[in-house]
Amino acid sequence: MLAAEKAWEIYRTADMIHSAQEVSDTVRRLASEISAQLADKQPLVLSVMSGATVFAGQLLPLLEFPLDFGYVQVSRYGDAIRGGQMVWKVPPPVNVKGRVVLVLDDILDEGITLAEIRVSVLELGAAACYSAVFAEKETGRPKPIHADFVGLSVPDRYVFGFGMDVHGAWRNLPAIYAMKEE
Repeated sequence: MLAAEKAWEIYRTADMIHSAQEVSDTVRRLASEISAQLADKQPLVLSVMSGATVFAGQLLPLLEFPLDFGYVQVSRYGDAIRGGQMVWKVPPPVNVKGRVVLVLDDILDEGITLAEIRVSVLELGAAACYSAVFAEKETGRPKPIHADFVGLSVPDRYVFGFGMDVHGAWRNLPAIYAMKEE
């Protein structure tokens, strides 16, 4: 857990890269794109916890079609700011067999986590697996997966806000910030 004074220091020195209005507009755009493609599929929507909590909470009420909802929890970060070993806390549910699945995640960084979730869902027998990410990091490196629906692009810096955290803090911000580069 990050001490409050350190969390405030990170916030005060960070750069806002997407305003709360941009974030809100992006969620509405994504809802429209997803609805256009999946409205007749009654998908099983799986939110990747904990990062996609805010994204899912704001997106789901805008999807005007029947869906089922669940979640997965996997982490490559823990308390670090660089990805590491993948750890499943809650694996994909076994009821994906024959279903169209939509995976919601906060950010597509290196793509390793989302690619693994997709493989797991398809191995469990899903008919199709779509992915929607709120943000995609511009790393300049190849990724093992491309999301079907992408919200905003973010620079290759550590970003936080709108579900994305920095050492556990600031998931609750309505805008997106990038940590000060050292």
